[in-house]
Amino acid sequence: MNRSNFSFLSVSLLILTFLLHDCGTVSSEEKKITVQNTKPANDKNVLVERQGAGKETIKVVIPDSPSVDSCGCPPEGNAKLEHVRELNKFKNRAFFPDSSDFNFSITLSKLLQPGEDTKRWSNNQAARIKGYVWDVKPGGMETVNCKAKDKIMRDTHIELVLNPMKTDKKDIMVVEITPRIRHLMRERGEDWSTSAIRSRFLGRWVVVEGWMMLDVEHTAQAENTNPGRPRNWRGTAWELHPITTIKETTRY
Repeated sequence: MNRSNFSFLSVSLLILTFLLHDCGTVSSEEKKITVQNTKPANDKNVLVERQGAGKETIKVVIPDSPSVDSCGCPPEGNAKLEHVRELNKFKNRAFFPDSSDFNFSITLSKLLQPGEDTKRWSNNQAARIKGYVWDVKPGGMETVNCKAKDKIMRDTHIELVLNPMKTDKKDIMVVEITPRIRHLMRERGEDWSTSAIRSRFLGRWVVVEGWMMLDVEHTAQAENTNPGRPRNWRGTAWELHPITTIKETTRY
């Protein structure tokens, strides 16, 4: 193989690698869908193309088939259990809440209030909360993202607390960035990678907005739903998942 052919092959492999890791790239296995500037009638059809606040078009692609390739991962992920598949559809919502979706009575303090809380809120509500960013880290290889290994195709876990001087595990609430929302923000020129979010917001007070979601897969590890368990690592199984806004703010 001569040098020119080798160089061409190398560039081709780099381009192929990029395409396989960029879920915003439309391939032959993907299609676009278009709806009006409204949310779907229910949360099962969660990948949409709608207009943002500035009337710009936000494009989202969905796969034709439920490939386990992270770039072809459907809204339900690759979960086997039906209730987990339905849960994943809530996690993978890729549209932004309207003002009418917000329950403005929801605060971090109320979310962390002790007591059984599974019926306290609704998955159909959005919230805006303020908290201190205690930690930012990549999520695990979960069915919601077809167990993707590449961190850019996995969720970003952000741990919020009310008081940076009181960081017991039961005082933590988790909010999450999903690969779909990360891609939408990249189209807007914002870097929502885990490393960028950690660099920008770790150890700072923030206001976050997003969709309420009860992660029933973690009720056994949350203090409100399984009180007194020594290995609990969060206060509540409720999350903002996905978040759609994060901005730095002041404590008071």
